[in-house]
Amino acid sequence: MGRSRYRIATRPYLPYPGERLARRKGLGGEFYELRPYAPGDEVRRVHWRAYAKTGRLFTRLETAPERARFRVYLDQSPSMGLHGKLPYAQEVAALLLRIARQEDPLARLEGGSPKDLPLGRGVLVLVTDGLDPLPWPRLLPRRVVLVQVLSPLELDPPLEEAFLKDVETGEVLPVGREEVEAYKEALALHLEALRLLALLRGRYALLRVGEPPLPALLRQGLLELL
Repeated sequence: MGRSRYRIATRPYLPYPGERLARRKGLGGEFYELRPYAPGDEVRRVHWRAYAKTGRLFTRLETAPERARFRVYLDQSPSMGLHGKLPYAQEVAALLLRIARQEDPLARLEGGSPKDLPLGRGVLVLVTDGLDPLPWPRLLPRRVVLVQVLSPLELDPPLEEAFLKDVETGEVLPVGREEVEAYKEALALHLEALRLLALLRGRYALLRVGEPPLPALLRQGLLELL
């Protein structure tokens, strides 16, 4: 991976107050205001539509890009120990940490249960299966990049024969077609709710254990090419 090829996308994908850009005058960000053209201003910053309406030259000012601050958090709850999720999630978290440190050299990796998410400044990059029955709208901060890691077996269990395992007690119960179909319906609703919540506050990606993470994160818009 080239050191400067990628960055983590942090601005909300859905309409919601954006982040990453500081509201101060500068170049290279979003539109801020117009001011009368002055000698030495770049021609490419001239607002030609204003000129067409007024006959006067104006320079377009933009918000100045602000370096993001990141903290990467790896879910280490019991459910992450199933189906190879934790080793895969560790690989994903390490990749995102390397990319985050290109913008924020002080970015750090923490781990634990999502219910114990520590407060902190900057963008939270959370790598989790998202399966714990938690109050996610309250737990997730306003600026979050959520990477959900699930196994193919969890996403699409076989209808013919399946087992339900309690990760706390280790008890395994056989379930039939009806229970499996109900599980898949409930999971789809949960994934969609979590996805929409994350997109309102930042970015979201769903990774399947075993798939190459970098192209998947790029394809889903969580990473951007520089």
